[in-house]
Amino acid sequence: MTSPENTSPFGRIVRGTGPGLLLAHGAGGGIDANYGPIMDGLAAHRTVVGPDFPGTGRTPRSDVPLTLDGLADGLVAAADEEGVDTFAVSGYSLGSAVAVRIAARHPERVTALVLTAGFARPNPRFRLAARLWRELLAEDDGHAKLAAYVSLIGMGAPALDAVPQDALDAALKQAAATIPPGTDDHVELAERVDVTADLAGIRVPTLVISTAYDTLVTPRLHRELADGIPGAEWAGLESGHLPFAERPGEWLELINTFLN
Repeated sequence: MTSPENTSPFGRIVRGTGPGLLLAHGAGGGIDANYGPIMDGLAAHRTVVGPDFPGTGRTPRSDVPLTLDGLADGLVAAADEEGVDTFAVSGYSLGSAVAVRIAARHPERVTALVLTAGFARPNPRFRLAARLWRELLAEDDGHAKLAAYVSLIGMGAPALDAVPQDALDAALKQAAATIPPGTDDHVELAERVDVTADLAGIRVPTLVISTAYDTLVTPRLHRELADGIPGAEWAGLESGHLPFAERPGEWLELINTFLN
């Protein structure tokens, strides 16, 4: 059980029964946005705990800067509150760094890691993308511009090229209207994440899923993550940075096959 001082401030979705699976979503995303399309499949044989980071979904925005340790401990406290003692962790994008930090800080709790489109630390290219992300968000009409930018850099070229113009215009309008209020906080954290010192100490089975057409968090960063974790397995996914939108069925199959 969690003591009162260690309670989690994070709202969450809890689904299914069976072995635990804790989800860590990406910057500017949320559990519903990032894991919603595969939630039924994940929860078919597991107890899935999906906390929303501050400023998205079910969790209010934080009034202090986010920290990786704070997110990691908050997610573990959420699992505690749901009676889930041990769990695999699936981390997507920024959530991959959170998942690594969970395994480093709470090694007795973690049974496996699945890290998708992740990074151990940002390189200059990623920091440039993140800086533009935050600058667009700060403009008066920034939400519309940011929706276009994230779609351009987030979706893989094959998927984006295949979207009819009317459908793309509608999707951009919807995306602009639903940008979480905590997005800037998430991206600011992503710019300063560094879990490279944690990687060598990971001792649980780990799968790194590389999104092959990713131009936001590029495969080079995925490889750095995999190379740093002893015995990490590698799988490629023919997707840009948004596997839940581009290849949800294949993404789910990779996760389930590894964890089963």
